[in-house]
Amino acid sequence: MSAIRRVQQWATFGRMWYLYDAKWQNPFDSADKIKEYISGTHKPIYHPLNDCGDHVVVINSRHIALPGMEWERRVYFHHTGYPGGASWTLAWELHRKDPTLVVRKAVYSKLDKNLLRRGKMARLHIFADDEVPNSILENLSGQIRQLRAVPKRLDHYTDEEIKSFPRIFDWPKDYVIPN
Repeated sequence: MSAIRRVQQWATFGRMWYLYDAKWQNPFDSADKIKEYISGTHKPIYHPLNDCGDHVVVINSRHIALPGMEWERRVYFHHTGYPGGASWTLAWELHRKDPTLVVRKAVYSKLDKNLLRRGKMARLHIFADDEVPNSILENLSGQIRQLRAVPKRLDHYTDEEIKSFPRIFDWPKDYVIPN
């Protein structure tokens, strides 16, 4: 076996580090994509009993977007184990307490329910903003593509872009567009 072929084979078994930007992404759709990389199903050597997954670094979890009324309707259940220890927390309350928990719980629920799940979750690194420690940035080797494009805010458009935007009808010459 040549040296190049051997290095390619070693890279297949090595754990890669991927970056995923969760800004304006649905965390439950993103969890499907993140699950592929954490469990290793995107690799040609995947086997259900083999733990060959990669590390995934999720940034901007503070800026996730839930569809419709999900912030008010989605409820997370927790029980302490003691009588009367049941509690229900709405998604917006949980997100306000810790911005990484909604994404973490979404990925955790998507993973297979077996003994490998906690080990796979240890390879998920979630950050509320885009500030990542240098020790993690040094390891990054790839990026996972976002599922939907991040929309541009209206106040981020320049005046030239607003004026050059196509209009359905033409304004009269003496009309002044209010700001």
